[in-house]
Formats: sequence, structure tokens, C-alpha cells
Amino acid sequence: QVQLVESGGGSVQPGGSLRLSCAASRSMNRMGWYRQAPGKQRELVADITSGGSTKYADSVKGRFTISRDNAKNTVYLQMNSLKPEDTAVYYCNTQVMVRQYWGPGTQVTVSS
Repeated sequence: QVQLVESGGGSVQPGGSLRLSCAASRSMNRMGWYRQAPGKQRELVADITSGGSTKYADSVKGRFTISRDNAKNTVYLQMNSLKPEDTAVYYCNTQVMVRQYWGPGTQVTVSS
């Protein structure tokens, strides 16, 4: 069993920045961030392995940075140059064998 606790969501104007955090209850290899906007499917935003290999959705490349602190079992998502289309509920994700684990989600709203 793995518990994931997210923090850092909120409201920001276009062009602003937010930093999301996700703490896992134990050490995990791959951790990632997904998002789901109203009426849309959940999509991968970025993920990172314990070795630091990263993957990003094309829509966030150059604006978002995923990082992690392995000592704290925590993954971060630094979001810069936010756009209204980034508005969504952001979910932390990890996997053990074939089982997916999700955090409760944190709302990010980008609006003027």
C-alpha cells in the first residue's frame, strides 16, 4: 500500500507560477503528475524515476520541471508560464507492479 499526499495547488494569473509537491509513504521508483480538466481524459504531465530520468507532455515542455528528493520520498512539479489551458486537477501517481496509486488531487486554476 502506498499513500500519496499532494499540496501546492491554487489560483494564479496567466504567466504565473506554482509549485506542487507530493509526498509518498515509502520509496518509489517512478513518480509522476497527471492532470484532468473538466470534460477531458486524465493525461500525463511529467514523470521521473529514482535515477532522475524525466518525461514530459509536449504541452508543458520548457515550462514545467519535475524533480524529486529521494530522501523525503517527495516529487515536485514547478510550473512556470502558466496558461489557462493548464487549469485542471493535478494528481500524483506511482505504481507498484501493475497497481496504480493516486493522490486525492489538487486544483490548479489559471485565470485572469
